[in-house]
Amino acid sequence: MIPLSAITKAEPNTTPLVLNHTSSFPSVTVSFNLGNNTSMSDATREVGEMQQRLGMPSTVRGFFAGTAAAYQTSLASEPALVGTALLAVYIVLGILYESLVHPLTIISTLPSASVGAMLALLLFKVDLNVISIIGIILLIGIVKKNAIMMIDFALVAEREHGKSTRDAIFEACRLRFRPILMTTMAALFGALPLAFGTGTGSELRRPLGITIVGGLIVSQALTLYTTPVVYLFFDRMRLRFQGKRSTVLHAGTAEAS
Repeated sequence: MIPLSAITKAEPNTTPLVLNHTSSFPSVTVSFNLGNNTSMSDATREVGEMQQRLGMPSTVRGFFAGTAAAYQTSLASEPALVGTALLAVYIVLGILYESLVHPLTIISTLPSASVGAMLALLLFKVDLNVISIIGIILLIGIVKKNAIMMIDFALVAEREHGKSTRDAIFEACRLRFRPILMTTMAALFGALPLAFGTGTGSELRRPLGITIVGGLIVSQALTLYTTPVVYLFFDRMRLRFQGKRSTVLHAGTAEAS
């Protein structure tokens, strides 16, 4: 019999009771909280820079988990989500108007809403987070109704009353101003409790309300001016294209004859 002391040595020490694993590899979780006036994007960037300064060996790999990982995943998918939403809006409006041009006129109202949302976030010193991005996506469905109401009236005035494009869109802006203002104010006042509310969970609701209120205010001030300009621009482009095409067709017919 060989005594145990011949091959081992006993000494008191500490050891972890549980060894965490991630994907079959031992892992250690390091948590952090955001400081005052610090956004999640700034925190993740500083953590990444700190990881590079430490010079960890290649066998050690670090990655974000939890809220930070969800934030990075959401930001990575947001451009595709916004693009898909715009594509869906364009397809639906194209089917509705049976045109490839009028949906572009309606979608042209969206940049002003996005600018208003960004300005409101800067004014209230709120970060552009996932909730505020959701608010910008909601503005896609709210703001475009201004252009829809004007273009619907202008098309009816052109087709049924024989008015010119300029007179039709001018009359649409003048007669549709009241319903556009009423619907915008209704949506704006509905978002005010979200923007200025307090209490439990208000930090989650405020970015949504601020983006909606800012986007509606700026879009209401600009779309009555930008939509007629875009509408007349596309109409002139259509007439110019039709004129060139008719010239080509007449030239081809003359050569054939």
